[in-house]
Amino acid sequence: MKPMAVTRDLFVTRLYEASLVSEAGFDDFNAELEAACRMLAAQDKAGRAWSRSNGYGGYTSYASLDDLPSRASVFADLKRRLDRRAAEFAKALAFDLREGGRLKLDSLWVNVLRKGAPHSGHVHPASVISGTFYVVVSPRAGALRLEDPRLPLMMAAPPRLSEAPEMLKTFVTLRPAPGGILMWESWLRHEVLVGAARSERISVSFNYAWR
Repeated sequence: MKPMAVTRDLFVTRLYEASLVSEAGFDDFNAELEAACRMLAAQDKAGRAWSRSNGYGGYTSYASLDDLPSRASVFADLKRRLDRRAAEFAKALAFDLREGGRLKLDSLWVNVLRKGAPHSGHVHPASVISGTFYVVVSPRAGALRLEDPRLPLMMAAPPRLSEAPEMLKTFVTLRPAPGGILMWESWLRHEVLVGAARSERISVSFNYAWR
């Protein structure tokens, strides 16, 4: 008798999701973080200039400031919260961190996207874990879209069914909420889609490196 055929799942792409909303003092923390992000957007001339010259639809401190946790205590507080969750995600990914290095927050930057502005698809090279904490984001703000990393290799494949399970879709679209944290491996291509919200979309993105 022949063994029954099975289909197995290999090479899984994992996504970490968490929220700080239920934590004590969240409202005050998030309000302070929003104020700090808006202050940077108003005062960081180099960041605004970089954003204009690189076609970023709003403001980002990505290329101008690399010391946010030491610049304002609220960013240091966010770092502490992210460190714990990055360790949880690393465990879920079965990373062997017992010797030869450790995960370290490598960069942390503010994003203030104007209403309707997208952010084109990209990856985060030279990092291990990347992600975003969402400070201000309305239900109609631009969604985050994740792309199957095998897409460039699917040369002659037919499209997926619209009702395919999430794990088999070519693109997965998420609508983050304030207080939410998303983390993924840094090679995963992602983008912010055009939104219909009338307000700005404020977030803090980050990378963890293995050093």
